[in-house]
Amino acid sequence: MSVGTLPLDRFVHVEQVMGMPVSIHVRGPQARLDAAVEEAVGWVVADLHEVDATFSTYRADSAVSRMRRGELDQDEAPDAVREAAALCEEAARRTEGWFRGWLPDSPRGPRLFEPTGLVKGWAVENACRRLSGALPAYDVLVDAGGDVALACRRTDTPDWTVGIEDPRDTSRLLATLPLRSGGVATSGSAARGAHVLDPRSGEPGGHGLLSVTVVGPSLLWADVYATAAFARGADADAWLATLPGHVALIAAADGTSRTVTGS
Repeated sequence: MSVGTLPLDRFVHVEQVMGMPVSIHVRGPQARLDAAVEEAVGWVVADLHEVDATFSTYRADSAVSRMRRGELDQDEAPDAVREAAALCEEAARRTEGWFRGWLPDSPRGPRLFEPTGLVKGWAVENACRRLSGALPAYDVLVDAGGDVALACRRTDTPDWTVGIEDPRDTSRLLATLPLRSGGVATSGSAARGAHVLDPRSGEPGGHGLLSVTVVGPSLLWADVYATAAFARGADADAWLATLPGHVALIAAADGTSRTVTGS
């Protein structure tokens, strides 16, 4: 996914966090010179690092790693972990069980707490919301590994333009989207291989698909829905069509692409 706008004064910060580059964009008059912009961006960068320290399954000292080893009970975990666990339970309900926060670590293995499929979208949406609240004279956008949350507070600026990469050739775009608010999330196998699992079996999901991109009012739920739809595989269309206020772009393994609009 790529992001662009017409030329405007823009402050851009790129931070390596949560295992990926996260780019933060603030645009408006004097954005690069306003100390309040740099300060607000510093707050959200610190927030994102705190999320990483709490939720990373690659850090032995994180709360989630301790839970997975049985050293920390969910009821005793930090507030953020308990909130994420509750959101994972809601996501399972919303997706008919196709998104779960407890997954087997291998086919037929034990189920472990695995909230990372939800946490990225949740954290980036929170970062975008905090930035927009702190900077009412600016438009903001946060892009984490291709998943984008954005908000426009100004009325004299063009839409942000979000490009959806073709999973068959990432130098090409399947579509470009003019947006002023909401979130865009993509789930697929092109960048990270078969990492999206069928939550029922622990086997790789996404049969018949290369990617699913979902656009909606919330990055958190767009990300959850994209992951659940990809896990479902080629029959995801009917379920995506039941999601009001969302639009999905599906790249199929047979080389075709299709759009599904929620009723």
